[in-house]
Amino acid sequence: MLGVTPDTAVVKTTRTQAERTAAMRTKLLDAAVDSLVEFGYARTTTQGIARRAGVSRGAQLHHFPTKESLVVAAVEHLVDKRMEEILATEVDAGRGIEVLADAFSGPLFYAALELWVAARTDPALFEATVPLERKVTDALRRGSAEVFGDRFDSDAIELSIELVRGLAVSALFRTPEAEQSLRARLLPVWESKVEKS
Repeated sequence: MLGVTPDTAVVKTTRTQAERTAAMRTKLLDAAVDSLVEFGYARTTTQGIARRAGVSRGAQLHHFPTKESLVVAAVEHLVDKRMEEILATEVDAGRGIEVLADAFSGPLFYAALELWVAARTDPALFEATVPLERKVTDALRRGSAEVFGDRFDSDAIELSIELVRGLAVSALFRTPEAEQSLRARLLPVWESKVEKS
């Protein structure tokens, strides 16, 4: 048998159809998020996403027939990944409002921001984005309630989410250093104002 024994035989593994489908979708979703962050919603195209993912246009259309379905699924994919990261980290109540503010930064926030702006005037995208935004807001409320415990009531949590979202949008016009300085100065003040006595 030409010197091949069971111990030295190469074991070839084949992926199931479900695994291949999941891998294809992940490539497309990651490429869509990258495109949203780099080019914005208006300049993101399904052809560009397929090219970036290294897949055929037909494969892209098979999984996501419209641009809206692809970019909304991409942001949802990133939300799920971010939620996994957040849930895997230990709760640091001492950082409270900073932890919440961190949720409004990075690729997830910028990709979501692109969708919000585009959804304002695109009815199909708006309809596709509403359930995703509900999911994100619910997750932020639950996570904030866990971080703040009984120090913040539900109104203070809601207002804190809106505050950090607004700070994140206005941060687009500040340098990273100016943003850090502003956050370091304002967030502790806000936390002390809304914290229950």
